Amino acid sequence: MHQKFVTDTAHFLRSFGIISVVSAPLAFCRQIRPPKNSPPQPSGPPRRRTLRSLTRTCVTLVVSCLAVFLSTSGASAGEPATIVFALDFPKSDPAHYSISATSDGHARYECVAKADPDAAEQPYTSEFDFSPANRARIFDLAAQAHYFSGKVDSGNHKLAFTGQKKLVYRDGQHTYTADYNYSDVPAVQQLTVLFQNVAATLEYGRRIAYFHRYQKLALDDELKRMEAQARSNELSELQAVQPILQEVFDDTSVINVVRARAKRLVEMGKAANANQR
Repeated sequence: MHQKFVTDTAHFLRSFGIISVVSAPLAFCRQIRPPKNSPPQPSGPPRRRTLRSLTRTCVTLVVSCLAVFLSTSGASAGEPATIVFALDFPKSDPAHYSISATSDGHARYECVAKADPDAAEQPYTSEFDFSPANRARIFDLAAQAHYFSGKVDSGNHKLAFTGQKKLVYRDGQHTYTADYNYSDVPAVQQLTVLFQNVAATLEYGRRIAYFHRYQKLALDDELKRMEAQARSNELSELQAVQPILQEVFDDTSVINVVRARAKRLVEMGKAANANQR
């Protein structure tokens, strides 16, 4: 009976592809059965104790195999969770954008926008890492909002339309999605402001990169507006566009006042990260 238990369990593990770890308990289990033509074994307490000891050993081996299987199958659950914020606002620029943030801090910004008012819309992508404080804040707010599994939209149709928004939470086991124009859930309100501030930063980065390449004279007004918004705490994650700002500062063909603004914004981004630690 004991050998049948171990053998059946081992074959169960074999059906999931755990081949190498199954051979050990099977081989050991076969040693419990006396060889053919062997002399009769005496009955009594010593034999029962031996069988119980061997059975416990076999069960321990099988449980170890199960632990290996479960730890292997659960590896996918260790993949970072992801939160996505998306906004669709026709006739605005950009008309669509999304920001995805993983629990390990990596982020991706995607939009469809015009590089020039007279040009056609084009896709734009930027990848960066969230500051530790904002990464933690995003996932803490998502937890407070029950990962968007409940009602998010206020349902008040009298409010002005400010763009169709979407929040998505997904991990190895769950996916929750919420669409809304306006939410009266405090955690969702804070997430919306945070993501919109990050998007504003990335949009400055997109435009500054374009102006630096094609219209350097437009950099002055653009950086002036960016610096004003940064000082008003209307931008987040300035370090995400630091490489672009650094390129402007390093370019000696750009006028000094513009280079100085770019340098100040770089320093503001560094100071913001330092204060969050």
